[in-house]
Amino acid sequence: MNILVINSGSSSLKYQLFKMPVKAPISSGLVERIGIEGSYIKHTVFKGDEKFVSEKSAFIADHGEGLKQVLSLLTKGELAVIASPDDITAVGHRVVHGGEHFSGPTLITEAVKEQIKKLFSLAPLHNPVNLKCIEVAEHTFKNAQQVAVFDTAFHQTIPQQAFRYAIPERYYKEEGIRVYGFHGTSHKYVSEQAIQWLNKKESKLISIHLGNGCSITAIKNGKSIDTSMGFGPLSGLVMGTRSGDIDPSVIFHLIEHAGYSLEQLSALFNKQSGLLGVGGSSDMRDIRKLAAAGDEHAVLSLELYAYRIKKFIGSYAAVLNGIDAVIFTAGVGENDKDMREAVCTELEFLGININRESNNRYNGGLMDISTDDSKIKILVIPTNEEFEIASQCYTLLQ
Repeated sequence: MNILVINSGSSSLKYQLFKMPVKAPISSGLVERIGIEGSYIKHTVFKGDEKFVSEKSAFIADHGEGLKQVLSLLTKGELAVIASPDDITAVGHRVVHGGEHFSGPTLITEAVKEQIKKLFSLAPLHNPVNLKCIEVAEHTFKNAQQVAVFDTAFHQTIPQQAFRYAIPERYYKEEGIRVYGFHGTSHKYVSEQAIQWLNKKESKLISIHLGNGCSITAIKNGKSIDTSMGFGPLSGLVMGTRSGDIDPSVIFHLIEHAGYSLEQLSALFNKQSGLLGVGGSSDMRDIRKLAAAGDEHAVLSLELYAYRIKKFIGSYAAVLNGIDAVIFTAGVGENDKDMREAVCTELEFLGININRESNNRYNGGLMDISTDDSKIKILVIPTNEEFEIASQCYTLLQ
């Protein structure tokens, strides 16, 4: 069964083609800087242990044009992997916000598309793009089943005392204001890998997704019971450009005493804060270079980043009443050994002891980087959101 997975961001489109149930993709690619000067496409085909890469630069006006380019790469030229769009059985779409309506993979109908549209205001940068890609895919892959996999779905098991805010109930009932959580596909994938590795279905896990966006989730017996991102993806951990948790009084102050508009506040906390605002760059690799050169702002940004994660580990240890394993995943979680060490240092009271030698030599795959006497396992698990989406589509269609 050929399943094409489309993972679209605000200005990018990632794709992978799987011949399910095989985990390794046949092809993968990335369309970057959509609608921006300098657009380019990278297309990769996997044949056994070899991979063949094609890259080209060309202005891509929107996601619809990007998806047409992807179809051309999949069906034409030396790196074609299918004969026609009819070879695709299903297209799995990552959709960021599903509200309270979707708790699993969903066959896309007109009613589903209308619901995605109603949630535009909750994910203005992503849901409109997700819907656009769905509509283009419906016309491009006319015989394929279209399936939506929602970022928020995994968090629909969070209990009311964790997802409700302490504000009058009518704001929840009428406006849908509650914790929704994000990165659910990633947290679901790595937690399932951990449960399998631990051979322990009744488990207590803390999953830490550290990329440009960051979130941490408490997972009990395979189900999300609390998560750091809330109504939108701004709250919780320090991120590349987002502030994470901040006292709402700061917002009132900036409106009343500095004359900030809503647009300015949104830009400040979503696009100008986090590592960028404190350390001077949203890229952890740049921050590391600045810190190594003695930049005190970069050093502080790293300290803030690690400290916030530690606070959540402590609170989720209380919520779970114990921990079996802590999981690091995504770009920073998988590739920054120094951040993993900074987070896990001085957590011995909880039973978290990192093996620095193992941590330093990590170079991929699932790996335990805790000491032999650590009560809690520390795992690095590469996330694979695209395969998780393909797997959910495959299970649904089966």
